[in-house]
Amino acid sequence: MFFLLSKVIFFIIRPSNFLLILLGVGVFFLFGKRQKLGRGLVLLSFLGFFAFGLGPLGNILMQPLEDRFQTPEDVGQIDGIIVLGGAIDTVVTNTRLLTSINTAAERVTVVAQLAREHPKAEVIHSGGEGLLLGSGTSEAEGVLPLFLSFGIERERIILEDQARNTWENATLTKEQLEPIEGQRWLLVTSAYHMPRSVGVFEAAGWTGIVPYPVDQRTRGPQDAGRWFVGLAEGLKRTDVAVKEWIGLVAYYATGRSTALFPSPKAN
Repeated sequence: MFFLLSKVIFFIIRPSNFLLILLGVGVFFLFGKRQKLGRGLVLLSFLGFFAFGLGPLGNILMQPLEDRFQTPEDVGQIDGIIVLGGAIDTVVTNTRLLTSINTAAERVTVVAQLAREHPKAEVIHSGGEGLLLGSGTSEAEGVLPLFLSFGIERERIILEDQARNTWENATLTKEQLEPIEGQRWLLVTSAYHMPRSVGVFEAAGWTGIVPYPVDQRTRGPQDAGRWFVGLAEGLKRTDVAVKEWIGLVAYYATGRSTALFPSPKAN
């Protein structure tokens, strides 16, 4: 139920969709008796598209998420590399010969380097198909050929192919791996997704998690004033950031995260 509700609710409130709905309602009223309200809604949607699509709001929302955890230069000895799904386009991969990866590609491409640096560590990918109306193809089916092409031995690769969201990433992977106290696990996901991921994994009972954020979309605080040159690019950035902030609140409110905005542990 949580998965279904989260998908339906966010489909409606994600900025790009909400602004389009707002525009549609405004146009509807323009052809009725409430034209003044219609003009107001159309103007409001225009301003929203301008602010969310061309303005720097997407970068402003994204930057604190990405800078919450830093990518460590030396992670020390680790027992496994846990890669969260989200980089494989399961819809396209289902119909094409080669695996299709999306803008979160660094989640899987960085594994080639990490697997070489830590030759004794297991490589775990967690991700089924997180779409409400999917293709029937799991991310595991797409990522396995990639990992093998990196030269990673099949016996090192563990695939969790049922998770549809971050909570299921944490709980299903924990059931499969049965980690023990003292082990250290490198957690790989997009930088903007790392705060929620850390909080969720801790709430699920994981210990020894070493955050390894990748796929940064901003340069840092200096991007707070950087505008976008295309409407689609800015709306996409805003959609992703808003989804993550809402996810932080929702997961904490439902007990699926240890903190509202998880932070690195003090050494």
